Amino acid sequence: MLPKSIKKLIEEFSKLPGIGPKSAQRLAMHLIHSPADRARDLGEAVMSLKDGIIFCSECWNIAEESPCSVCSDTSRDRSKICVVEEVLDAAAIEKTGDYNGLYHVLHGVLSPVDGVGIEELKIFELVERVKRSLGEEAGEISIKEIILATNPSLEGEATALYIHKLLHEYDVRVTRIARGLPTGGNIEYSDDLTLSRAMKGRGEF
Repeated sequence: MLPKSIKKLIEEFSKLPGIGPKSAQRLAMHLIHSPADRARDLGEAVMSLKDGIIFCSECWNIAEESPCSVCSDTSRDRSKICVVEEVLDAAAIEKTGDYNGLYHVLHGVLSPVDGVGIEELKIFELVERVKRSLGEEAGEISIKEIILATNPSLEGEATALYIHKLLHEYDVRVTRIARGLPTGGNIEYSDDLTLSRAMKGRGEF
């Protein structure tokens, strides 16, 4: 009964995470009733997404240029790196205003069941950052602390433990964010106060 174009739009919306068939239908209907320029702006934003976004060569966060604005900001504490699973985790921690160091985005966690191994993550890139920092000439600020801020899930804990073992041979302090986050919860959906307490209460790994 619905035109093919609408069916196709609903189908594509349904492929997005957290969007079920009913939600996809509502989104499609909303666009139909919206002004033409709103639908056009949405289409242009989606089309330009891949062209305007890259990954920072240092922290692997999404950016419009490399190095990103955080990595190139000389006012930040360059002796600390906060390691997170996903881009939105870094954004959530940044929003608290309690952290002024650098970030490193892993783009996932170790999960053999899902076929996610070491090669699929940016773990070795983190180790290389630490090695480069410690090998720099005197006068440069070297990395002194790695804050492991992976989610408190089984996969997040396993990933944090693996990184801790890899960094054990280097002269760098490895800490884990405090248990201000519920087990099984996601950093992305945590409130500012919980994240702030977790960052401030971090301890030795």
